[in-house]
Amino acid sequence: MRRKKLKNLFWIDLEMTGLDVEKEVIIEAAAIVTDFDFKILDQYHAVVKQDQKYLDSMDDWNKKHHGESGLTEKIPHGKEAAHVEKELCAMIDKNFSKDRPMLAGNSISQDRLFIDKYFKTFASKLHYRILDVSSWKIVFNEKYNIKYQKKNTHRALEDIQASIAELQFYLEKIRA
Repeated sequence: MRRKKLKNLFWIDLEMTGLDVEKEVIIEAAAIVTDFDFKILDQYHAVVKQDQKYLDSMDDWNKKHHGESGLTEKIPHGKEAAHVEKELCAMIDKNFSKDRPMLAGNSISQDRLFIDKYFKTFASKLHYRILDVSSWKIVFNEKYNIKYQKKNTHRALEDIQASIAELQFYLEKIRA
């Protein structure tokens, strides 16, 4: 039986109050749907409203980076997490009518942990496979000493755009 060829990728990036899925929460979500030529077909962005206690308990690194990026001040005015999940599900329904989308991004398994815990309906619509750009990064950095200079803005939409550009960079090295 032939496996059906994937047409599009569902790029996602989440910003969280920290990396411990048991005590921290999602504070920003962005998604971009591309084809395999990286043409953008759709995109989404939302700041996720969270209780102040999660912001107060962030470690120094998160307080600094989310504060400097302007994200922290937007969280009290963000969308409810359930609403963000509904919008992400609608994006899947719109762009992947017959397929379960494969998530793509940098260190995407960390985002997947938070998706599985906090966006269960969204998680149920996703393919089990992922395309992790950080795996490409490891191979190209360690084996070939080829490094992509990525700006880490710690804002979800910009980080996805950087991840797409980074994968394009590595693929160009293969074609060369």
